Amino acid sequence: MSYEDDRRDVRSEAEGAVPEEKQTVTSDAESSASEPGSPAPAAEPEEEPDGKRKKKQGSFLKELPVLIGVALVLALVIKAFVVQAFYIPSGSMENTLQIGDRVLVNKIVYHTRDIARGDVVVFNGLDSWDPEVRVSKPGNPVSKVVRAIGSAFGVAPNEKDYIKRVIGIPGDHVKCCDAQGRVTVNGVPLDEKSYLYTDASSHVQNKPSIDPFDATVGPGQLWVMGDHREASSDSRWHRGDRGGGTIPVDHVIGRAFVIVWPLNRIDTLPIPGTFKQPTLKTAAALAPATPLALGFLGAVPITYLTRRLRTRR
Repeated sequence: MSYEDDRRDVRSEAEGAVPEEKQTVTSDAESSASEPGSPAPAAEPEEEPDGKRKKKQGSFLKELPVLIGVALVLALVIKAFVVQAFYIPSGSMENTLQIGDRVLVNKIVYHTRDIARGDVVVFNGLDSWDPEVRVSKPGNPVSKVVRAIGSAFGVAPNEKDYIKRVIGIPGDHVKCCDAQGRVTVNGVPLDEKSYLYTDASSHVQNKPSIDPFDATVGPGQLWVMGDHREASSDSRWHRGDRGGGTIPVDHVIGRAFVIVWPLNRIDTLPIPGTFKQPTLKTAAALAPATPLALGFLGAVPITYLTRRLRTRR
Protein backbone atom coordinates (compact mmCIF):
# COMPACT_ATOMS: atom_id res chain seq x y z
CA MET A 1 0.00 0.00 0.00
CA SER A 2 1.38 3.49 -0.84
CA TYR A 3 1.87 6.42 1.48
CA GLU A 4 -1.03 8.28 -0.21
CA ASP A 5 -3.41 5.38 0.50
CA ASP A 6 -2.51 5.51 4.21
CA ARG A 7 -3.18 9.24 4.30
CA ARG A 8 -6.52 8.81 2.50
CA ASP A 9 -7.71 6.13 5.04
CA VAL A 10 -6.82 8.31 8.01
CA ARG A 11 -8.44 11.37 6.38
CA SER A 12 -11.69 9.55 5.64
CA GLU A 13 -12.04 8.44 9.26
CA ALA A 14 -11.30 11.93 10.49
CA GLU A 15 -13.73 13.52 8.08
CA GLY A 16 -16.56 11.25 9.25
CA ALA A 17 -15.87 11.87 12.91
CA VAL A 18 -17.86 14.36 15.02
CA PRO A 19 -15.83 16.65 17.18
CA GLU A 20 -16.01 15.59 20.83
CA GLU A 21 -17.20 18.94 22.13
CA LYS A 22 -20.11 18.92 19.64
CA GLN A 23 -21.39 15.42 20.58
CA THR A 24 -24.60 15.52 22.58
CA VAL A 25 -26.36 12.84 24.66
CA THR A 26 -30.05 12.33 24.00
CA SER A 27 -32.49 10.16 25.91
CA ASP A 28 -34.24 7.16 24.35
CA ALA A 29 -37.52 9.03 24.49
CA GLU A 30 -36.10 12.03 22.68
CA SER A 31 -34.44 9.87 20.06
CA SER A 32 -37.60 7.92 19.41
CA ALA A 33 -39.65 11.10 19.24
CA SER A 34 -37.25 12.62 16.74
CA GLU A 35 -37.74 9.76 14.36
CA PRO A 36 -40.57 10.31 11.87
CA GLY A 37 -43.67 8.24 12.50
CA SER A 38 -42.65 7.17 16.03
CA PRO A 39 -45.30 7.49 18.80
CA ALA A 40 -45.02 10.18 21.39
CA PRO A 41 -43.60 9.12 24.77
CA ALA A 42 -46.13 8.08 27.40
CA ALA A 43 -46.91 10.69 30.00
CA GLU A 44 -45.84 9.97 33.56
CA PRO A 45 -48.74 8.82 35.78
CA GLU A 46 -50.10 11.49 37.99
CA GLU A 47 -49.97 10.89 41.72
CA GLU A 48 -53.26 9.93 43.34
CA PRO A 49 -54.83 12.56 45.54
CA ASP A 50 -54.66 11.94 49.28
CA GLY A 51 -58.44 11.53 49.40
CA LYS A 52 -58.48 8.59 47.02
CA ARG A 53 -55.56 6.93 48.83
CA LYS A 54 -57.30 7.23 52.18
CA LYS A 55 -60.50 5.87 50.67
CA LYS A 56 -58.70 2.74 49.43
CA GLN A 57 -57.06 2.21 52.82
CA GLY A 58 -60.42 2.62 54.52
CA SER A 59 -62.11 0.06 52.28
CA PHE A 60 -59.31 -2.45 52.96
CA LEU A 61 -59.67 -1.98 56.71
CA LYS A 62 -63.40 -2.60 56.39
CA GLU A 63 -62.79 -5.83 54.43
CA LEU A 64 -60.08 -7.09 56.80
CA PRO A 65 -62.47 -8.39 59.53
CA VAL A 66 -64.45 -10.25 56.85
CA LEU A 67 -61.28 -11.86 55.51
CA ILE A 68 -60.23 -12.87 59.02
CA GLY A 69 -63.67 -14.28 59.73
CA VAL A 70 -63.70 -16.35 56.53
CA ALA A 71 -60.20 -17.64 57.30
CA LEU A 72 -61.26 -18.70 60.81
CA VAL A 73 -64.38 -20.44 59.52
CA LEU A 74 -62.36 -22.34 56.91
CA ALA A 75 -59.77 -23.28 59.52
CA LEU A 76 -62.46 -24.59 61.87
CA VAL A 77 -64.10 -26.60 59.09
CA ILE A 78 -60.75 -28.14 58.15
CA LYS A 79 -60.03 -28.84 61.84
CA ALA A 80 -63.43 -30.44 62.36
CA PHE A 81 -63.42 -32.74 59.34
CA VAL A 82 -59.97 -33.05 57.73
CA VAL A 83 -56.79 -32.24 59.67
CA GLN A 84 -56.24 -30.99 63.20
CA ALA A 85 -53.07 -29.92 65.00
CA PHE A 86 -52.34 -31.28 68.48
CA TYR A 87 -49.90 -30.21 71.17
CA ILE A 88 -47.88 -32.94 72.95
CA PRO A 89 -48.01 -32.16 76.70
CA SER A 90 -46.29 -35.25 78.17
CA GLY A 91 -43.34 -37.56 77.58
CA SER A 92 -45.40 -40.74 77.27
CA MET A 93 -44.50 -41.11 73.57
CA GLU A 94 -40.78 -40.27 73.78
CA ASN A 95 -38.52 -40.56 71.85
CA THR A 96 -41.01 -40.60 68.98
CA LEU A 97 -42.73 -37.45 70.24
CA GLN A 98 -41.21 -34.88 72.60
CA ILE A 99 -42.96 -32.53 75.00
CA GLY A 100 -43.94 -29.41 73.05
CA ASP A 101 -44.10 -31.11 69.67
CA ARG A 102 -47.03 -30.26 67.39
CA VAL A 103 -48.45 -33.03 65.23
CA LEU A 104 -51.04 -33.05 62.47
CA VAL A 105 -53.82 -35.60 62.80
CA ASN A 106 -55.62 -37.01 59.76
CA LYS A 107 -59.32 -37.22 60.62
CA ILE A 108 -60.58 -38.79 57.41
CA VAL A 109 -58.12 -41.67 56.99
CA TYR A 110 -60.26 -44.08 59.01
CA HIS A 111 -63.20 -43.43 56.72
CA THR A 112 -61.16 -45.12 53.98
CA ARG A 113 -59.39 -47.86 55.97
CA ASP A 114 -59.49 -49.56 59.37
CA ILE A 115 -57.22 -48.61 62.25
CA ALA A 116 -53.98 -50.59 61.93
CA ARG A 117 -51.48 -51.86 64.46
CA GLY A 118 -48.59 -49.42 64.75
CA ASP A 119 -50.71 -46.35 64.03
CA VAL A 120 -50.12 -43.40 66.37
CA VAL A 121 -53.63 -42.25 67.24
CA VAL A 122 -55.19 -39.38 69.14
CA PHE A 123 -58.31 -40.30 71.08
CA ASN A 124 -60.69 -38.81 73.61
CA GLY A 125 -60.33 -40.47 77.01
CA LEU A 126 -62.24 -37.99 79.13
CA ASP A 127 -65.02 -40.43 80.04
CA SER A 128 -62.74 -43.37 80.85
CA TRP A 129 -59.13 -42.38 81.60
CA ASP A 130 -57.70 -39.89 84.07
CA PRO A 131 -55.72 -37.05 82.48
CA GLU A 132 -51.97 -37.69 82.15
CA VAL A 133 -51.28 -33.97 82.44
CA ARG A 134 -53.15 -31.58 84.70
CA VAL A 135 -53.82 -28.26 83.00
CA SER A 136 -54.69 -25.30 85.23
CA LYS A 137 -58.07 -23.80 84.43
CA PRO A 138 -58.12 -20.18 83.14
CA GLY A 139 -59.22 -17.63 85.72
CA ASN A 140 -61.15 -15.21 83.50
CA PRO A 141 -63.33 -15.33 80.37
CA VAL A 142 -60.63 -13.88 78.11
CA SER A 143 -58.14 -16.56 79.19
CA LYS A 144 -60.77 -19.24 78.62
CA VAL A 145 -61.35 -18.05 75.05
CA VAL A 146 -57.61 -17.87 74.38
CA ARG A 147 -57.12 -21.38 75.81
CA ALA A 148 -60.01 -22.76 73.74
CA ILE A 149 -58.62 -21.26 70.53
CA GLY A 150 -55.13 -22.48 71.38
CA SER A 151 -56.36 -26.03 72.01
CA ALA A 152 -58.38 -25.99 68.80
CA PHE A 153 -55.34 -25.05 66.72
CA GLY A 154 -52.82 -27.23 68.54
CA VAL A 155 -50.80 -24.54 70.32
CA ALA A 156 -52.02 -25.33 73.84
CA PRO A 157 -52.45 -28.64 75.74
CA ASN A 158 -55.82 -30.33 76.10
CA GLU A 159 -56.10 -32.71 79.03
CA LYS A 160 -58.94 -34.80 77.58
CA ASP A 161 -57.01 -35.97 74.49
CA TYR A 162 -54.42 -38.73 74.52
CA ILE A 163 -51.87 -39.92 71.98
CA LYS A 164 -50.68 -43.56 71.94
CA ARG A 165 -49.56 -46.30 69.58
CA VAL A 166 -52.03 -49.03 68.62
CA ILE A 167 -50.68 -52.44 69.59
CA GLY A 168 -53.82 -54.60 69.34
CA ILE A 169 -56.93 -54.33 67.20
CA PRO A 170 -60.29 -56.10 67.67
CA GLY A 171 -59.83 -59.86 68.09
CA ASP A 172 -56.11 -59.68 68.97
CA HIS A 173 -54.57 -61.52 71.91
CA VAL A 174 -51.97 -59.15 73.39
CA LYS A 175 -49.54 -60.50 75.94
CA CYS A 176 -46.29 -59.65 77.72
CA CYS A 177 -43.88 -60.99 78.10
CA ASP A 178 -42.44 -64.01 76.26
CA ALA A 179 -39.16 -65.74 77.19
CA GLN A 180 -37.18 -62.88 75.60
CA GLY A 181 -39.25 -60.22 77.37
CA ARG A 182 -41.16 -59.15 74.24
CA VAL A 183 -44.78 -58.15 73.68
CA THR A 184 -46.62 -60.70 71.55
CA VAL A 185 -49.72 -60.23 69.43
CA ASN A 186 -51.53 -63.47 68.61
CA GLY A 187 -48.37 -65.30 69.65
CA VAL A 188 -46.13 -63.30 67.28
CA PRO A 189 -43.35 -61.30 69.07
CA LEU A 190 -42.86 -57.63 68.28
CA ASP A 191 -39.42 -56.12 67.70
CA GLU A 192 -39.96 -52.68 69.25
CA LYS A 193 -36.37 -51.40 69.32
CA SER A 194 -37.03 -48.83 66.59
CA TYR A 195 -39.49 -46.80 68.67
CA LEU A 196 -39.17 -47.66 72.39
CA TYR A 197 -37.78 -44.85 74.55
CA THR A 198 -33.99 -44.74 74.91
CA ASP A 199 -32.32 -42.56 77.53
CA ALA A 200 -30.00 -40.10 75.79
CA SER A 201 -27.34 -40.12 78.52
CA SER A 202 -27.21 -43.80 79.48
CA HIS A 203 -28.43 -45.20 76.12
CA VAL A 204 -30.57 -47.66 78.10
CA GLN A 205 -33.82 -48.58 76.37
CA ASN A 206 -37.16 -49.16 78.08
CA LYS A 207 -38.30 -52.74 78.48
CA PRO A 208 -41.49 -53.56 76.54
CA SER A 209 -43.29 -53.68 79.89
CA ILE A 210 -42.28 -53.81 83.52
CA ASP A 211 -45.51 -55.54 84.56
CA PRO A 212 -46.87 -58.60 82.72
CA PHE A 213 -50.30 -58.49 81.09
CA ASP A 214 -52.54 -60.79 79.09
CA ALA A 215 -55.57 -59.35 77.30
CA THR A 216 -57.91 -60.15 74.45
CA VAL A 217 -59.16 -57.09 72.58
CA GLY A 218 -62.92 -57.08 72.26
CA PRO A 219 -65.02 -56.00 69.27
CA GLY A 220 -64.85 -52.27 68.62
CA GLN A 221 -61.90 -51.83 71.01
CA LEU A 222 -58.14 -51.10 70.79
CA TRP A 223 -55.16 -51.92 72.98
CA VAL A 224 -52.85 -48.87 73.04
CA MET A 225 -49.45 -48.20 74.62
CA GLY A 226 -47.01 -45.30 74.82
CA ASP A 227 -43.50 -45.60 73.39
CA HIS A 228 -42.06 -44.45 76.73
CA ARG A 229 -43.31 -47.53 78.55
CA GLU A 230 -42.06 -46.50 81.99
CA ALA A 231 -43.83 -43.11 81.83
CA SER A 232 -47.05 -43.96 79.98
CA SER A 233 -50.40 -44.47 81.66
CA ASP A 234 -51.87 -46.62 78.90
CA SER A 235 -54.00 -49.75 78.47
CA ARG A 236 -51.81 -51.68 80.92
CA TRP A 237 -52.75 -49.39 83.79
CA HIS A 238 -56.49 -49.37 83.06
CA ARG A 239 -57.15 -53.10 83.08
CA GLY A 240 -59.54 -52.63 85.99
CA ASP A 241 -61.67 -50.21 83.98
CA ARG A 242 -64.60 -51.13 81.79
CA GLY A 243 -63.15 -52.68 78.64
CA GLY A 244 -60.15 -54.15 80.46
CA GLY A 245 -57.88 -51.26 79.54
CA THR A 246 -58.90 -51.05 75.90
CA ILE A 247 -60.36 -47.90 74.34
CA PRO A 248 -63.41 -47.68 72.05
CA VAL A 249 -62.67 -47.31 68.35
CA ASP A 250 -65.27 -44.55 68.10
CA HIS A 251 -63.25 -42.45 70.57
CA VAL A 252 -60.39 -42.19 68.10
CA ILE A 253 -60.10 -38.69 66.63
CA GLY A 254 -57.57 -39.58 63.94
CA ARG A 255 -54.08 -40.73 63.03
CA ALA A 256 -51.04 -38.58 63.79
CA PHE A 257 -48.99 -38.67 60.61
CA VAL A 258 -46.43 -35.85 60.78
CA ILE A 259 -44.56 -33.65 63.28
CA VAL A 260 -44.74 -30.03 62.11
CA TRP A 261 -43.15 -28.14 65.01
CA PRO A 262 -40.47 -27.34 66.05
CA LEU A 263 -38.80 -27.03 62.66
CA ASN A 264 -35.78 -29.12 63.62
CA ARG A 265 -38.10 -32.05 64.42
CA ILE A 266 -40.25 -32.11 61.30
CA ASP A 267 -40.75 -35.78 60.43
CA THR A 268 -43.36 -38.33 59.40
CA LEU A 269 -44.84 -41.00 61.69
CA PRO A 270 -44.92 -44.22 59.63
CA ILE A 271 -46.00 -47.65 60.84
CA PRO A 272 -42.93 -49.56 62.13
CA GLY A 273 -41.88 -52.59 60.14
CA THR A 274 -42.52 -55.05 62.98
CA PHE A 275 -46.27 -54.58 62.52
CA LYS A 276 -46.00 -55.61 58.86
CA GLN A 277 -44.96 -59.19 59.61
CA PRO A 278 -46.98 -61.57 57.38
CA THR A 279 -47.40 -64.03 60.26
CA LEU A 280 -48.87 -61.29 62.45
CA LYS A 281 -51.44 -60.36 59.81
CA THR A 282 -52.27 -64.00 59.12
CA ALA A 283 -52.82 -64.73 62.79
CA ALA A 284 -55.12 -61.73 63.13
CA ALA A 285 -57.04 -62.62 60.00
CA LEU A 286 -57.62 -66.14 61.22
CA ALA A 287 -58.56 -65.11 64.74
CA PRO A 288 -62.14 -63.93 64.00
CA ALA A 289 -62.74 -66.86 61.68
CA THR A 290 -61.51 -69.54 64.11
CA PRO A 291 -64.79 -70.02 66.04
CA LEU A 292 -66.73 -70.24 62.78
CA ALA A 293 -64.26 -72.76 61.34
CA LEU A 294 -64.45 -74.91 64.47
CA GLY A 295 -68.22 -74.75 64.27
CA PHE A 296 -68.18 -76.10 60.72
CA LEU A 297 -65.73 -78.85 61.65
CA GLY A 298 -67.92 -79.92 64.53
CA ALA A 299 -71.11 -79.75 62.46
CA VAL A 300 -69.86 -82.17 59.77
CA PRO A 301 -69.62 -85.33 61.95
CA ILE A 302 -72.81 -84.45 63.83
CA THR A 303 -74.73 -84.06 60.57
CA TYR A 304 -73.29 -87.33 59.27
CA LEU A 305 -74.27 -89.26 62.41
CA THR A 306 -77.76 -87.76 62.38
CA ARG A 307 -78.32 -88.90 58.79
CA ARG A 308 -77.09 -92.41 59.59
CA LEU A 309 -79.50 -92.71 62.49
CA ARG A 310 -82.41 -91.53 60.33
CA THR A 311 -81.48 -94.04 57.62
CA ARG A 312 -81.48 -96.94 60.09
CA ARG A 313 -84.90 -96.02 61.32
